[in-house]
Amino acid sequence: MNQAVHVNREQLGDAKTVDLSTGDLPEGAIRLKIESFAVTANNITYAVAGDRFGYWNFFPGQDAYGVVPMWGHAIVEQSANAEIKQGERVYGYIPMGTHLTVIPGKISAYGFMDMAEHRQPMSPIYNQYTRLSADPEHDPAKENERMIYGPLFKTGFLIENFMRRENWFGAEAVILTSASSKTAMGLASVSKDRSPQTKRIGLTSAGNVKFVEDAGLYDQVAAYDDLGSLAQVPTVSVDFAGNAGLLRSIHEHFGDNLKYSCLVGATHIAARDGGTGPMAGPEPILFFAPDHAVALFKDLGQEEAGKQLAASWRKFLGDVDGTVEMEIRQGIDAAREAYLTMLSGNVDPAKGIVIQP
Repeated sequence: MNQAVHVNREQLGDAKTVDLSTGDLPEGAIRLKIESFAVTANNITYAVAGDRFGYWNFFPGQDAYGVVPMWGHAIVEQSANAEIKQGERVYGYIPMGTHLTVIPGKISAYGFMDMAEHRQPMSPIYNQYTRLSADPEHDPAKENERMIYGPLFKTGFLIENFMRRENWFGAEAVILTSASSKTAMGLASVSKDRSPQTKRIGLTSAGNVKFVEDAGLYDQVAAYDDLGSLAQVPTVSVDFAGNAGLLRSIHEHFGDNLKYSCLVGATHIAARDGGTGPMAGPEPILFFAPDHAVALFKDLGQEEAGKQLAASWRKFLGDVDGTVEMEIRQGIDAAREAYLTMLSGNVDPAKGIVIQP
């Protein structure tokens, strides 16, 4: 049965499981049966920024509803493409559902692109699928970790690469909000390794302070209410929380000492629209990871960029080993429930949610 979770694009808490027709397989296409995907704060960012960045356009829904993209594994259930055989496994961008039909193009031993017309206006980063049989990043024992951490880690890697190219804008420290989030942990790990001279300060809720401290990725950890105690040194802010009130407080506290304000994601969904008027310090700048990924591969070349990513990825896996317990949930309805829980923000950072639809 072909099913998907449809989310109201205007009312993100309105989500329903729907049955879909399978339809005939076009010539050259393949049908993927989705095996597993992770539900993380990253997926909430896709929903929140869906209209602005076209995330709703990858897997169109019906009427006011769309399908939130996920990262995960799938198996070729049916193939009308001579170069891709039934039973092959792939990793990539998939819907919160059970099946996906793609039209492979630019096929190599390592992967292919989905050439479906409606996906071409979006970033090519999201249209790539890796063939696991020849994928250097694939580790059968770490598939859950790849889904949970992989896309978030890469965003953290790209932020560090960008900041280091800019000499951290002259800052001595970096503030990471929502420090328990997996993207923040990715940035902290890469920064610890590649920019050790920049002090890493994690801001988190009072209830998550111990978890963040125990992760060992930050030089200093503070609860949001203790923001005022942070030392006045040249600082950059990387905001993963999307909480406008918190961001304003950071700007007011540091003022001219805030050298750059970077916006990434939106984990605090209920507070993303608060605050009006100009803030002290620099204007916040949105970080769009796909553009930076394209720039990275252009600057370093595919091979060298891949080597650097792989090296940092392996170190990150060592850094976070044992910090998150994988929680496997069965069925597409479990995906809907996990999405709604993630949307509410009521998620234990020590849990990683994997769905097998």
